[in-house]
Amino acid sequence: MIGDFHFLRPWWLIVIPAALVLVLLISRRGDARTRWKDMIAPHLLDRLLIDRESGRGWQPVHFIALFLALGAIAAAGPTWQRQRPPFVEDKAPLALVIDLSPTMDAIDITPSRLERVKLKVQDILKRRPGARTAVFVYAGSAHMVLPLTEDAGLVNTYVAALQTRIMPVAGKDTAKALKVAEQGLAREDVPGTMLFLTDGVEPGALDAFKRQGGNNEIMILGVGTAEGGPVKTGEGQYLSDAGGRILAKLDVEQLRRFGRDTGIAVATITPDDSDIRWITQRIRTHLEAKLAEGQTHWRDAGWWLTIPIAGFGAFWFRRGWSVQWAVTALLAGGLLLPGRAQAADIDFIGMWLTPDQQGRLAFEKGDYEKAAAHFADPMWRGVALYRAGHFAEAVDAFAQVRSAESAYNQGNTLAHLDRLDDAAASYREALKSRPDWPEAKANLALVEKIIADRKEEEKEQEQGPNLKPDSVQFDNKGSKGEAGKVDLAQQTAEMWMRNIQVTPTDLLARKFAIEAEGTKP
Repeated sequence: MIGDFHFLRPWWLIVIPAALVLVLLISRRGDARTRWKDMIAPHLLDRLLIDRESGRGWQPVHFIALFLALGAIAAAGPTWQRQRPPFVEDKAPLALVIDLSPTMDAIDITPSRLERVKLKVQDILKRRPGARTAVFVYAGSAHMVLPLTEDAGLVNTYVAALQTRIMPVAGKDTAKALKVAEQGLAREDVPGTMLFLTDGVEPGALDAFKRQGGNNEIMILGVGTAEGGPVKTGEGQYLSDAGGRILAKLDVEQLRRFGRDTGIAVATITPDDSDIRWITQRIRTHLEAKLAEGQTHWRDAGWWLTIPIAGFGAFWFRRGWSVQWAVTALLAGGLLLPGRAQAADIDFIGMWLTPDQQGRLAFEKGDYEKAAAHFADPMWRGVALYRAGHFAEAVDAFAQVRSAESAYNQGNTLAHLDRLDDAAASYREALKSRPDWPEAKANLALVEKIIADRKEEEKEQEQGPNLKPDSVQFDNKGSKGEAGKVDLAQQTAEMWMRNIQVTPTDLLARKFAIEAEGTKP
């Protein structure tokens, strides 16, 4: 830290010697001995000078010089730390890119390669509390599961739902996964890391990884063993060909050669947490290295000197010193009265921070309702209301801004309110301004699919079941068949509940299928 100390605008320091020269000139001008020493003999001058001690001590010129010196240092911009970009967390964003090709079901690592990856993801999240993490998956196609989020519980929920069967396109296209992950981190100001958890990288992806540039680091964690293991396809069933069961092996040497050719950090999964320590250390080291390269700005600490500058400025009111302290005491006493402290604190904060800045402070603390009350910016107020669960108010806030982002946020909020037709219209409005927005396209497709499914369900309900209500049915076991009444209302309710109970795994499978269908030429 001390080694990084420097001034952002060092030319301001020239004021300091000028302040010293000012002190010398004023002191010489006010020194009677200096003015008369060439005209009066020294032994007589000592007798003629009156109140020789009065000129000693702090004089106004000294305070002026100190005021100028501190002001020059503050204006020069002393710094020793890098600053993070506005509204960006201190920890580097991490994109988890998980291979969901069929060989990830191999059981050479218990319980399977994919299940072990899920456990490793949990360990990574535990070591990065409060950090933002995104999740991507790929096989023959690549998809975003979650954008960057601080909610580790949400990440664990969706990672736990991952299965190889949900991928709509067979195969393995690691280059496409790299492209999708890069798009997910493209808007980040802080350097991030893309961690590929895979049992191998196909040679065709070599050129794409060589061309990769930018601030984001790529890491590969190989999953599997060199000995390999059978690929489980079901309960007691395994992937086979004409020669018998297929053993999926991790080609460790090929993976390391891929790392050497591309300059990418490569490691293999371990039974202990040494691989997790390696990952978290690499993420932290990469962020620090990028900061040292100047990817972020230096933090200007000169404003702290405004406090002593203001203190020295008080000496200009030295005549009436007791009156000034009396006023200060009265103000302090008033602020300490019961019921006034909180209001005074709010007023004091309002003196220094704008409403949006106060809202941002509350937002970062998770107090979204308080943040919404402070925000003047309608977009930020809408986000705070959305996080607080006040979706109706959030829609009104977003509606005050006409932009693609506003329309997209309105779509998300209206979807929470179950106003799917309005949500779809908002997504279409967003796509008019940004036709290539993948998130808006995916959400629109998902909402339209839900609308279509609901219409189909309503149509089926209108037609009704084949059985008449309250009819009697007999089984086919002879004359001893047991009669039972079928309640149409109960049957319809059960059918409805079966239709709406969708697991995260099924939801992701449907989402990926829609995205894959939309990318076909």
